[in-house]
Amino acid sequence: MPVQPLPESVDQLLQLLASQDYVAERRLATTVFLALKMGRPLFLEGEAGTGKTEVAKALATSLGRRLVRLQCYEGLDTASAVYEWNYPRQMIEIRLAEAAGSATRESLAQDIFSERFLVRRPILQALEGEGGQPAVLLIDELDRSDEPFEAYLLEVLAEYQVTIPELGTIKAAHPPLVVITSNRTREIHDAVKRRCFYHWVDYPDRARELEIVRRKVPQAAQHLSRDVVAFIARLRQLPLYKLPGVAETIDWVGALAALDKHSLDPETVEATLGVVLKYQDDLVAIDSQQIGGMLDAIRNDAAAGR
Repeated sequence: MPVQPLPESVDQLLQLLASQDYVAERRLATTVFLALKMGRPLFLEGEAGTGKTEVAKALATSLGRRLVRLQCYEGLDTASAVYEWNYPRQMIEIRLAEAAGSATRESLAQDIFSERFLVRRPILQALEGEGGQPAVLLIDELDRSDEPFEAYLLEVLAEYQVTIPELGTIKAAHPPLVVITSNRTREIHDAVKRRCFYHWVDYPDRARELEIVRRKVPQAAQHLSRDVVAFIARLRQLPLYKLPGVAETIDWVGALAALDKHSLDPETVEATLGVVLKYQDDLVAIDSQQIGGMLDAIRNDAAAGR
Protein backbone atom coordinates (compact mmCIF):
# COMPACT_ATOMS: atom_id res chain seq x y z
CA MET A 1 0.00 0.00 0.00
CA PRO A 2 1.47 3.41 -0.94
CA VAL A 3 2.17 5.94 1.79
CA GLN A 4 -0.88 8.08 2.49
CA PRO A 5 -0.89 11.75 3.56
CA LEU A 6 -1.68 12.51 7.17
CA PRO A 7 -5.34 13.26 7.94
CA GLU A 8 -6.27 16.93 7.92
CA SER A 9 -8.97 16.71 10.59
CA VAL A 10 -10.20 14.56 13.44
CA ASP A 11 -13.10 13.41 11.25
CA GLN A 12 -10.66 12.21 8.57
CA LEU A 13 -8.71 10.32 11.20
CA LEU A 14 -11.87 8.65 12.45
CA GLN A 15 -12.57 7.54 8.88
CA LEU A 16 -9.00 6.23 8.49
CA LEU A 17 -9.29 4.15 11.64
CA ALA A 18 -12.75 2.94 10.66
CA SER A 19 -11.34 1.77 7.32
CA GLN A 20 -9.31 -0.72 9.41
CA ASP A 21 -12.35 -1.66 11.49
CA TYR A 22 -11.09 0.32 14.48
CA VAL A 23 -14.06 2.11 16.06
CA ALA A 24 -12.52 4.99 18.03
CA GLU A 25 -14.27 7.44 20.31
CA ARG A 26 -13.70 11.09 19.50
CA ARG A 27 -11.47 11.96 22.46
CA LEU A 28 -9.00 9.24 21.47
CA ALA A 29 -9.15 10.31 17.82
CA THR A 30 -8.43 13.91 18.81
CA THR A 31 -5.35 12.90 20.82
CA VAL A 32 -4.05 10.72 17.98
CA PHE A 33 -4.68 13.50 15.44
CA LEU A 34 -2.74 16.02 17.52
CA ALA A 35 0.15 13.57 17.94
CA LEU A 36 0.31 13.14 14.15
CA LYS A 37 -0.11 16.86 13.45
CA MET A 38 2.51 18.02 15.96
CA GLY A 39 4.96 15.15 15.64
CA ARG A 40 4.69 14.04 19.25
CA PRO A 41 4.83 10.50 20.70
CA LEU A 42 1.52 9.00 21.76
CA PHE A 43 1.15 7.35 25.18
CA LEU A 44 -1.87 5.05 25.52
CA GLU A 45 -2.63 3.63 28.94
CA GLY A 46 -5.49 1.40 30.03
CA GLU A 47 -6.58 -2.07 30.99
CA ALA A 48 -5.41 -5.01 28.91
CA GLY A 49 -7.60 -5.78 25.91
CA THR A 50 -9.03 -2.30 25.38
CA GLY A 51 -7.47 -1.80 21.93
CA LYS A 52 -4.30 0.20 22.62
CA THR A 53 -2.01 -1.91 20.43
CA GLU A 54 -4.62 -1.97 17.68
CA VAL A 55 -4.38 1.83 17.37
CA ALA A 56 -0.79 1.55 16.16
CA LYS A 57 -1.62 -1.32 13.82
CA ALA A 58 -4.59 0.55 12.32
CA LEU A 59 -2.53 3.72 11.85
CA ALA A 60 0.34 1.88 10.16
CA THR A 61 -1.95 0.06 7.75
CA SER A 62 -4.19 3.01 6.90
CA LEU A 63 -1.24 5.38 6.37
CA GLY A 64 0.78 2.81 4.40
CA ARG A 65 3.66 2.93 6.87
CA ARG A 66 5.85 0.13 8.13
CA LEU A 67 4.97 -1.02 11.65
CA VAL A 68 8.03 -1.64 13.83
CA ARG A 69 7.03 -3.32 17.07
CA LEU A 70 9.09 -3.54 20.24
CA GLN A 71 7.48 -5.89 22.75
CA CYS A 72 8.73 -4.92 26.21
CA TYR A 73 9.65 -7.37 28.95
CA GLU A 74 11.59 -7.42 32.21
CA GLY A 75 15.32 -7.13 31.52
CA LEU A 76 14.92 -5.46 28.10
CA ASP A 77 18.13 -3.62 27.21
CA THR A 78 19.61 -1.60 24.36
CA ALA A 79 21.08 -4.72 22.71
CA SER A 80 17.55 -6.03 22.14
CA ALA A 81 15.74 -2.73 21.69
CA VAL A 82 18.13 -0.38 19.89
CA TYR A 83 21.34 -1.90 18.51
CA GLU A 84 24.19 -4.28 19.12
CA TRP A 85 27.45 -5.16 17.39
CA ASN A 86 27.82 -8.31 15.33
CA TYR A 87 30.51 -9.86 17.50
CA PRO A 88 31.03 -13.07 15.47
CA ARG A 89 31.66 -11.08 12.30
CA GLN A 90 33.94 -8.69 14.18
CA MET A 91 36.00 -11.62 15.49
CA ILE A 92 36.32 -13.05 11.98
CA GLU A 93 37.46 -9.66 10.70
CA ILE A 94 40.06 -9.44 13.47
CA ARG A 95 41.41 -12.94 12.69
CA LEU A 96 41.61 -12.18 8.97
CA ALA A 97 43.43 -8.90 9.62
CA GLU A 98 45.87 -10.61 11.99
CA ALA A 99 46.55 -13.34 9.47
CA ALA A 100 47.19 -10.81 6.72
CA GLY A 101 49.27 -8.62 9.01
CA SER A 102 48.02 -5.57 7.16
CA ALA A 103 46.05 -3.66 9.77
CA THR A 104 47.09 -1.54 12.73
CA ARG A 105 45.20 -1.70 15.98
CA GLU A 106 43.72 1.78 15.41
CA SER A 107 42.52 1.12 11.87
CA LEU A 108 41.16 -2.27 12.84
CA ALA A 109 39.18 -0.81 15.75
CA GLN A 110 37.77 1.86 13.44
CA ASP A 111 36.82 -0.74 10.85
CA ILE A 112 35.07 -3.26 13.09
CA PHE A 113 32.97 -0.54 14.72
CA SER A 114 31.61 0.71 11.41
CA GLU A 115 28.00 0.49 10.25
CA ARG A 116 28.51 -2.76 8.36
CA PHE A 117 28.90 -4.54 11.71
CA LEU A 118 25.94 -2.79 13.31
CA VAL A 119 22.86 -4.90 14.04
CA ARG A 120 19.79 -2.66 14.02
CA ARG A 121 17.05 -3.44 16.51
CA PRO A 122 13.47 -2.05 16.42
CA ILE A 123 14.10 1.48 17.73
CA LEU A 124 17.04 2.12 15.39
CA GLN A 125 15.14 0.55 12.49
CA ALA A 126 12.23 2.91 13.08
CA LEU A 127 14.46 5.99 13.37
CA GLU A 128 16.25 5.22 10.11
CA GLY A 129 13.00 4.47 8.31
CA GLU A 130 12.70 2.50 5.13
CA GLY A 131 13.11 4.02 1.69
CA GLY A 132 12.97 7.51 3.16
CA GLN A 133 9.50 6.90 4.58
CA PRO A 134 8.66 7.32 8.28
CA ALA A 135 7.57 4.27 10.22
CA VAL A 136 5.17 3.64 13.08
CA LEU A 137 7.15 2.57 16.15
CA LEU A 138 5.05 0.60 18.63
CA ILE A 139 6.65 0.29 22.08
CA ASP A 140 4.20 -2.20 23.52
CA GLU A 141 3.57 -2.70 27.25
CA LEU A 142 6.31 -0.39 28.48
CA ASP A 143 5.22 -1.13 32.06
CA ARG A 144 6.74 -4.61 31.69
CA SER A 145 10.24 -3.17 31.19
CA ASP A 146 12.60 -1.81 33.87
CA GLU A 147 13.05 1.82 34.86
CA PRO A 148 16.56 2.13 33.34
CA PHE A 149 15.07 1.39 29.93
CA GLU A 150 12.53 4.18 30.47
CA ALA A 151 15.43 6.56 31.11
CA TYR A 152 17.10 5.47 27.87
CA LEU A 153 13.91 6.26 25.95
CA LEU A 154 13.98 9.94 26.92
CA GLU A 155 16.45 10.85 24.16
CA VAL A 156 14.43 8.89 21.62
CA LEU A 157 11.15 10.54 22.57
CA ALA A 158 12.48 14.08 22.85
CA GLU A 159 14.89 14.23 19.90
CA TYR A 160 14.07 11.18 17.77
CA GLN A 161 17.69 10.11 17.98
CA VAL A 162 20.00 7.61 19.66
CA THR A 163 23.65 7.93 20.58
CA ILE A 164 26.04 5.09 19.75
CA PRO A 165 29.41 5.77 21.42
CA GLU A 166 31.46 4.26 18.57
CA LEU A 167 29.51 6.03 15.78
CA GLY A 168 28.00 9.14 17.32
CA THR A 169 24.42 10.35 17.19
CA ILE A 170 21.96 8.91 14.70
CA LYS A 171 18.96 11.20 14.22
CA ALA A 172 15.81 10.40 12.29
CA ALA A 173 15.55 12.28 9.01
CA HIS A 174 11.82 11.44 9.01
CA PRO A 175 10.71 10.90 12.63
CA PRO A 176 8.47 7.89 13.16
CA LEU A 177 5.09 8.05 14.81
CA VAL A 178 5.80 6.59 18.25
CA VAL A 179 2.97 4.80 20.05
CA ILE A 180 3.68 3.64 23.61
CA THR A 181 1.22 1.40 25.44
CA SER A 182 0.98 0.49 29.11
CA ASN A 183 -1.39 -1.76 31.05
CA ARG A 184 -0.44 0.15 34.21
CA THR A 185 0.96 -2.83 36.08
CA ARG A 186 3.31 -0.16 37.45
CA GLU A 187 3.54 3.60 37.09
CA ILE A 188 5.59 5.00 34.21
CA HIS A 189 7.91 7.88 35.10
CA ASP A 190 6.60 11.42 34.58
CA ALA A 191 9.62 12.24 32.38
CA VAL A 192 8.35 9.76 29.77
CA LYS A 193 4.76 10.98 29.92
CA ARG A 194 5.78 14.64 29.63
CA ARG A 195 7.27 13.95 26.23
CA CYS A 196 4.06 12.35 24.96
CA PHE A 197 0.42 13.14 24.33
CA TYR A 198 -1.50 10.99 26.81
CA HIS A 199 -4.82 9.18 26.60
CA TRP A 200 -6.48 6.67 28.90
CA VAL A 201 -8.15 3.99 26.76
CA ASP A 202 -11.22 2.87 28.69
CA TYR A 203 -13.72 0.11 28.04
CA PRO A 204 -16.14 1.22 25.31
CA ASP A 205 -19.82 1.85 25.93
CA ARG A 206 -22.25 -0.80 24.71
CA ALA A 207 -23.07 0.89 21.40
CA ARG A 208 -19.44 1.24 20.41
CA GLU A 209 -18.52 -2.25 21.61
CA LEU A 210 -21.42 -3.69 19.60
CA GLU A 211 -20.16 -1.86 16.50
CA ILE A 212 -16.66 -3.24 17.11
CA VAL A 213 -18.03 -6.78 17.39
CA ARG A 214 -20.08 -6.42 14.22
CA ARG A 215 -16.99 -5.32 12.32
CA LYS A 216 -14.68 -7.97 13.77
CA VAL A 217 -17.14 -10.90 13.76
CA PRO A 218 -19.57 -10.10 10.93
CA GLN A 219 -20.69 -13.73 10.66
CA ALA A 220 -22.23 -13.70 14.15
CA ALA A 221 -25.99 -13.29 14.55
CA GLN A 222 -26.91 -9.74 15.59
CA HIS A 223 -29.01 -10.99 18.51
CA LEU A 224 -26.04 -13.01 19.77
CA SER A 225 -23.70 -10.01 19.52
CA ARG A 226 -26.13 -7.85 21.50
CA ASP A 227 -26.50 -10.52 24.19
CA VAL A 228 -22.75 -10.97 24.56
CA VAL A 229 -22.03 -7.24 24.76
CA ALA A 230 -24.75 -6.83 27.39
CA PHE A 231 -23.45 -9.81 29.39
CA ILE A 232 -19.86 -8.52 29.24
CA ALA A 233 -21.05 -5.12 30.47
CA ARG A 234 -22.60 -6.81 33.51
CA LEU A 235 -19.44 -8.86 34.13
CA ARG A 236 -17.45 -5.62 34.28
CA GLN A 237 -19.63 -4.45 37.16
CA LEU A 238 -18.54 -7.44 39.29
CA PRO A 239 -15.48 -7.44 41.61
CA LEU A 240 -13.47 -9.77 39.39
CA TYR A 241 -9.69 -10.13 39.53
CA LYS A 242 -9.42 -9.42 35.78
CA LEU A 243 -12.28 -7.74 33.96
CA PRO A 244 -12.81 -8.89 30.37
CA GLY A 245 -11.60 -6.52 27.67
CA VAL A 246 -12.86 -5.92 24.15
CA ALA A 247 -10.51 -8.62 22.92
CA GLU A 248 -12.34 -11.16 25.09
CA THR A 249 -15.71 -9.92 23.82
CA ILE A 250 -14.59 -10.47 20.23
CA ASP A 251 -13.17 -13.91 21.07
CA TRP A 252 -16.37 -14.97 22.82
CA VAL A 253 -18.65 -13.89 19.98
CA GLY A 254 -16.36 -15.68 17.52
CA ALA A 255 -16.39 -18.84 19.62
CA LEU A 256 -20.18 -18.82 19.99
CA ALA A 257 -20.61 -18.22 16.27
CA ALA A 258 -18.35 -21.21 15.63
CA LEU A 259 -20.76 -23.23 17.79
CA ASP A 260 -23.68 -21.98 15.61
CA LYS A 261 -25.25 -20.17 18.56
CA HIS A 262 -27.71 -17.36 17.90
CA SER A 263 -28.33 -16.29 21.49
CA LEU A 264 -27.00 -16.86 24.99
CA ASP A 265 -28.37 -19.55 27.29
CA PRO A 266 -27.12 -20.63 30.75
CA GLU A 267 -25.59 -23.91 29.57
CA THR A 268 -23.63 -22.25 26.76
CA VAL A 269 -22.39 -19.47 29.05
CA GLU A 270 -21.13 -21.97 31.62
CA ALA A 271 -19.42 -24.08 28.95
CA THR A 272 -17.63 -21.17 27.26
CA LEU A 273 -16.97 -18.69 30.07
CA GLY A 274 -13.29 -19.65 30.02
CA VAL A 275 -13.00 -17.75 26.74
CA VAL A 276 -13.83 -14.58 28.67
CA LEU A 277 -12.45 -15.07 32.18
CA LYS A 278 -8.82 -16.17 32.48
CA TYR A 279 -8.52 -16.81 36.23
CA GLN A 280 -9.99 -19.73 38.16
CA ASP A 281 -11.02 -17.48 41.06
CA ASP A 282 -13.17 -15.44 38.66
CA LEU A 283 -14.70 -18.54 37.08
CA VAL A 284 -15.75 -20.07 40.40
CA ALA A 285 -17.09 -16.72 41.61
CA ILE A 286 -19.89 -16.86 39.01
CA ASP A 287 -22.33 -19.70 39.63
CA SER A 288 -25.30 -20.98 37.61
CA GLN A 289 -27.80 -18.93 39.57
CA GLN A 290 -25.87 -15.72 38.95
CA ILE A 291 -25.56 -16.49 35.23
CA GLY A 292 -29.30 -17.10 35.02
CA GLY A 293 -30.06 -13.86 36.82
CA MET A 294 -27.79 -11.87 34.49
CA LEU A 295 -29.42 -13.40 31.41
CA ASP A 296 -32.90 -12.63 32.77
CA ALA A 297 -31.85 -9.02 33.37
CA ILE A 298 -30.56 -8.78 29.81
CA ARG A 299 -33.87 -10.09 28.45
CA ASN A 300 -35.82 -7.63 30.59
CA ASP A 301 -33.65 -4.73 29.42
CA ALA A 302 -34.16 -5.76 25.78
CA ALA A 303 -37.93 -5.99 26.27
CA ALA A 304 -37.95 -2.53 27.85
CA GLY A 305 -35.85 -1.12 24.98
CA ARG A 306 -32.82 -0.39 27.18
